[in-house]
Amino acid sequence: MAARRSSDILTIPPPPDADARIRYGDEPLQFGDLRLPAEDGPHPLVGVVHGGYWQAIYNLSHAGPLCVDLAAHGIATWNVEYRRIGDPGGGYPGTLDDVSDAFSHVHEIAQRYPIELKAVAAFGHSAGGHLALLASERSRLKLRAVVSAAGVVDLLATHRRGDDNGLITRLLGGGPDELPDRWRETSPREQLPLGVHQLLAVGDADVHFEPNLAYADAARAAGDVVDIVVFPGAGHFELVDPEAAEWETLRSRLGQLLA
Repeated sequence: MAARRSSDILTIPPPPDADARIRYGDEPLQFGDLRLPAEDGPHPLVGVVHGGYWQAIYNLSHAGPLCVDLAAHGIATWNVEYRRIGDPGGGYPGTLDDVSDAFSHVHEIAQRYPIELKAVAAFGHSAGGHLALLASERSRLKLRAVVSAAGVVDLLATHRRGDDNGLITRLLGGGPDELPDRWRETSPREQLPLGVHQLLAVGDADVHFEPNLAYADAARAAGDVVDIVVFPGAGHFELVDPEAAEWETLRSRLGQLLA
């Protein structure tokens, strides 16, 4: 049998149900899955934002395996669902508002579950990296750090390279010449400094490699604390595949950030 590829994370069966599925709003897609370690808390928490280029065809299920893995290593997870392109209310501003509201809702979750509010980080993959970075300043939750894995960190650079196939324009409702203020408002690169410790992780075989390097330089120049981990030969999905060595490194770095 051929070895599973990291990109298969999109199609493998989902993990067992979370400990709790919790709503953070009234819309059908405004919910998240909470997974807790077996040990007594309070636990550090990672809010996970899945990728999929903001499209409705991808949901939180493919982030479930890494959430299970984090919980097995003592870190609670809040796997966030949100309205995406193709969903009623998805796109600008609903997609961004949903993720920010989901992180703000952690205050309420911590009233019912053993969560350590002083040890909360955000983790986002691909488009989820974009949303997690923005949520660090848009939500009411004070984060210890944000980890962007193969994240879309510079909307204009990604658009100019053509790597998004026009999806950023669809997300925002128009191109950068039509809606320049909206493009600036929603691009992490244009919002620097974010005022939060950032860990950027990217493979050097990923289309997001060069924009992440440039973003790291710009963020540091703006005064942010930014670490970057480059994975030689890695593409896009190794960073969220619990069976990949790259994920093991990221999990370890997350644990260090939350210690």
